[in-house]
Amino acid sequence: MTDTSPSRFSPIARALHWWTAILVLVTFIYGPGGSEARVYLQSRDFDRQLHESLGLLVYALSFLRVAWKALDKAPAPEPMPAHMLLAARAAQAALLLLLFLVPTTAIVGAWLEGHPLTLLGHIEIAAPLAQSHDLGLKIASLHTWLGDAIMWIAGLHAAAALYHHFMLKDRVLLSMLPGRDDQPA
Repeated sequence: MTDTSPSRFSPIARALHWWTAILVLVTFIYGPGGSEARVYLQSRDFDRQLHESLGLLVYALSFLRVAWKALDKAPAPEPMPAHMLLAARAAQAALLLLLFLVPTTAIVGAWLEGHPLTLLGHIEIAAPLAQSHDLGLKIASLHTWLGDAIMWIAGLHAAAALYHHFMLKDRVLLSMLPGRDDQPA
């Protein structure tokens, strides 16, 4: 029986991965952070609009990633000890879960606090939820914690990929790097 697994992730899977990673980082950087009063300051309006716009884009890309993953054939995992494979799968599952939880908590928290989502161009998406300010504050605080968690886990994910590349000298990182498919990864 021959292995028909591709040696690399598909160009679409790689593009979705890297665009998501870049957008998560930029969204994190432009997060206004802090108290509700600070987040909704007039002087922070552009940063908040950019943060919310990019956050919705990350949310949309996450749905696309899940749909593409269901249709696409991924490369077979590199041979590695069971504990490393388990850690890799746990980190990937945590990242995927956080890609949905971070935007969801931002949206629900803002709406419950009584704020519309405000996208670039002052496009507002009004709250379809009844206001519950205290609950909204708690969910917004959870959003901050989850936003920090996704950065830490993504950092560990990147460090693990670099470890695979430079120390184990396997194809884990190469399978996800951008580039042409007619060249060996």
